[in-house]
Amino acid sequence: MIARQVANRGVVMVEGLTSRQAVLDFAQRVMTLVPHPDSDLDGLTTIQDIGLASGQPGLAGLGSGELRAHTERSSIPRPPRLMLLVCLRPAASGGEVLLTDGRAALEDLASTAPAAIEAMSLRGTAFYGNGGGHPSRILTPHAGGRISIRFRQDELGQFSPLVSRFLPDLRKAIAANESAFALQPGQGYLIDNERYLHARAAFLGPRLCVRALGTPSFPLHNGFSIGSAATESRAGAASGPQGGCGNSGPGAASDQGWELR
Repeated sequence: MIARQVANRGVVMVEGLTSRQAVLDFAQRVMTLVPHPDSDLDGLTTIQDIGLASGQPGLAGLGSGELRAHTERSSIPRPPRLMLLVCLRPAASGGEVLLTDGRAALEDLASTAPAAIEAMSLRGTAFYGNGGGHPSRILTPHAGGRISIRFRQDELGQFSPLVSRFLPDLRKAIAANESAFALQPGQGYLIDNERYLHARAAFLGPRLCVRALGTPSFPLHNGFSIGSAATESRAGAASGPQGGCGNSGPGAASDQGWELR
């Protein structure tokens, strides 16, 4: 089931969504859509190169350049929990999707720079957004020892000296756990936005994707566990089903045919 994969793994690969309507239908099955300032009337956002306007702060995702690993909508007080992105037309070259499991990155960080975890959990050590943004932190603790990550690497993310000294370690951990893959038409991913960071390689050509943001239509605990609790959770995920949403039609999750690399 998709709900179980999101809860256990933080990510689900989807395929067969070859039209905007198919993406919308699937999105409405798994989430209550949350509007974005750039979304269209149907609630989906068209992701394509808009030219020079993409040079404005926060609009790099609508350009053709590299997009660094980040949390979607980190500059608002409560970022949407789920993000779905589907490719309708791939780039002529480049444009690979880059995903980082925050759990794996933080486990690496905890082993190489343990003080970073504590510093990044302090309130007010990050500021996300422009003048209308808000004080925040990179890591937010939740009940049961769980934690969530919120991070961005552009001009709309500023950090206290308490955490700035650990940013090279965090970026190294993110890069070490980054997986890249090229999306073909109808393929995409659904991520837990509290756990996964997403990015994109630079590209050439008329790449076209659509994105949905929203609140899950199924129960989902805040954050994720790291350390021994995470090991137990991964073991449970490995023994669970690896399939999709109970059918082989559009939107069915896929673990075959195209792989993270």
